[in-house]
Amino acid sequence: MNSLTKAKFFPLWLALATLLAMLYLATARGRGYIGFPLDDAWIHQTYARNLGLRGEFAFTPGAPSTGSTSPLWTLLLSVGYFLHIPYLVWTYGLGILSLALSGFSMARLGQRLFPDKLWLGPIIGLTLVMEWHLIWASVSGMETILFVWLSILLLERHAAFSLQPSAFSGQLSAFNLGFIGGLLTLVRPEGVGLVGLIGLHIILTSLLRPPAHPLTRSPAHLLTRLIALGTGFLLPILPYLVFNYTITGLPLPNTFYAKQQEYATLLVELNFFQRWFRVFGVTLVGAQALLLPGLLKALWTAVSGQPFGRLRTDGSAVSHHSQFTIHHLPFTILIVFWWASYLTLYAIRLPVSYQHGRYEMPTIPWLLLLGIRGVTFLLRPNHQRLWVRVISKVWLVSLTASLFIFIALGAQSYANDIEFIETEMVKTAHWLRQNTDADTIIAAHDIGAIGYFTERPLVDLAGLITPQVIPFMRDEVALLTFAKQQQASYLATFPSWYPEISASLFQVYSTNSSWAIEAGYDNMSVYRLEERETR
Repeated sequence: MNSLTKAKFFPLWLALATLLAMLYLATARGRGYIGFPLDDAWIHQTYARNLGLRGEFAFTPGAPSTGSTSPLWTLLLSVGYFLHIPYLVWTYGLGILSLALSGFSMARLGQRLFPDKLWLGPIIGLTLVMEWHLIWASVSGMETILFVWLSILLLERHAAFSLQPSAFSGQLSAFNLGFIGGLLTLVRPEGVGLVGLIGLHIILTSLLRPPAHPLTRSPAHLLTRLIALGTGFLLPILPYLVFNYTITGLPLPNTFYAKQQEYATLLVELNFFQRWFRVFGVTLVGAQALLLPGLLKALWTAVSGQPFGRLRTDGSAVSHHSQFTIHHLPFTILIVFWWASYLTLYAIRLPVSYQHGRYEMPTIPWLLLLGIRGVTFLLRPNHQRLWVRVISKVWLVSLTASLFIFIALGAQSYANDIEFIETEMVKTAHWLRQNTDADTIIAAHDIGAIGYFTERPLVDLAGLITPQVIPFMRDEVALLTFAKQQQASYLATFPSWYPEISASLFQVYSTNSSWAIEAGYDNMSVYRLEERETR
């Protein structure tokens, strides 16, 4: 088990990730569909196609835009178009590779954090690869699983580089950490938070070392490490910040502002604690729900300073029975803060849990790491008392069985999601392509599949590529007026999204797909932007 973290065994991780991903794809294909389980994946494909084939970072050819929150994911996808590799094969391949790398890197991080239990790292890594949300993410066409891997890699490298034998290597490692953090931020803007926490961790561990400690450095050395960290971070992200500012006058992509405006009402309807438990609760759907006692134990031991598994300031393992001192600042505190702050950020700014909590999925690996470690404190399968042994073994069997059960349930959910997107968004897109001229302007709320398959100019009512609508995106009258001013001929949307608008327009098409109706949704429809005559 311990040898699984050696590079030569990575193909085994890749084989497992591929097997699980293929199960999900086969389940969807068994329903007669193949594609992506959410419309936003088609937005990435549209940007990637234009970048790979035309050299433009644009949703609509000839009109550069900042509608992609994940420029690095777009860039990686564009390589497939440039090489003329089928986009589904390339996209699934990137996701599966990222899932395997996530498990492999987590196994290595676990061994660094818990050197007294070297077998624990591979267990955590394998559980990660088999966690159903993350399998779903690997074949979703989204950047989520790449963000997961880079965040794990960043912390694993920070654990490896925590203390350096020389000043030069300390600065070089800080630069490398910053560069990985920059790449992480290019996948999702939240990555900047982890880079900031690592910088704070470097400062605290440096300041809290005893003056006589062999690795205590001068303030100048600390400053040079922080400068190296910042330089490495800025190197990859600065060009994209400049691009955003040039196009919109803002440093972040349109999606960052549009999503917050779209769901701003949730900030009023729910208090902070309701929002926090909403975004946290969705990450517990799965076998990890049984890890909740372990998570609570891990959080308590980490914040109270009890032995948990951490690095000494000389890089060696702290004894399981050693006493905590502030000079040994536990590395797991950093993980706890990252996990908690990520959820808190979404509770404050974007408290949504749809699509199986795709925004919160990057916290699941840390829930697994903390929860599994905490469970090892609680379970006693070899205890002298029978009832303790029985409870411990039943708990272990339940955890294992739940993991496999949710893999199967997740495959069904994935197939449902694929069928919904294919029979609603993609089907509507094909109708529009066949029934409109190439220069027809279409207004739409979900622009992914419509933009990819129609290649028509769009007015984006969600504000991702049409940021002008963000201030009034929940005002139906203003949206309709704006769409007409932009000379849009058609509106493609779900009637429930804009009930006032849809009731006032001529419907020219509906998917009439049975799956959405049976699931309690409505069908995507196309309306001609001519108001009904009142009689």
